[in-house]
Amino acid sequence: MQGLRAVFVAALVLTLATVPALAGPGGSNVLGTVITADKAHVGEGAAGIGTTVFAGDKLSTDPLGSMQLRAGAARLLLLSASAAEVNDTEGTPSAKLLLGTATFSTGNAHAFTLYASKAAIRAQSDAPTIGQVTYLNAKELLVTSKRGPLTITVDGQTELIADGTTYHVYLDPQDPQGAGSGSKSSGSGGGSPLKAGRSRFLIFAVAVTGVATYFAVSEALESPARPY
Repeated sequence: MQGLRAVFVAALVLTLATVPALAGPGGSNVLGTVITADKAHVGEGAAGIGTTVFAGDKLSTDPLGSMQLRAGAARLLLLSASAAEVNDTEGTPSAKLLLGTATFSTGNAHAFTLYASKAAIRAQSDAPTIGQVTYLNAKELLVTSKRGPLTITVDGQTELIADGTTYHVYLDPQDPQGAGSGSKSSGSGGGSPLKAGRSRFLIFAVAVTGVATYFAVSEALESPARPY
C-alpha cells in the first residue's frame, strides 16, 4: 500500500511539474502558430514553421525577413524590419505593432485587433477583410484597407477606413499641415481631412488602391474566410 501511494505521489508531482511547459512567459496561454518564417524571431529565438507563440511574446523580422502567424480565426503577417507584441485581449487575439508594417486577415470583425500607438484597428464587418498598418512614429500611422472596410479607434472615437483606400493617421495632432483650418488631404483621395473626437486624431486620404491591389502573401492569407 505504501508503495502504491509513493508511486501515485511521484506521478502527481511529475504531472504538476510539466503543466508550466504548456504556458509561455508569465503563465500565458498559447496564442497561435507560425506558418511561414524567413529571417524572423519569436523573442530571442529564431522562428520557424510550427513555432508556438504565446500571449506576451514579441515577434520580429530582420531586413528582408517576414513571418506569418495563425491566431484563431485570423492571420498576422509581419513584413521586413518589423516588430509586434502579441497578446490575448479579453479572449481575442491581438497584436501591438512596435515597428515597421503588419498586415492582418480575418473573416470575423471580433477575431483580431491590431494596435499601433494609441490606435486600435479592426475589421468593420464579418466579411473577409485584409488590413495593413505601417508604424511611422508614435503619432503617425499609415492605414490601408486591402479588402473590406476597417475601423480605427482612438480614445473611444472611431472613423471608417473605406475599402481600397490608404489614410495617413495623425494621433494627438497639433494642426498638421494646417489641418482643422480647411486644408486638403494629399494624393488621389482629395477632400478635407476627416476629424474625429475633438481632434484626438485626424486622417487624410493619401491613396485609392482599388480592387486590383497586389498583395504578395500566401493563399491562406488571401482567403481569410477559409476554416483554419
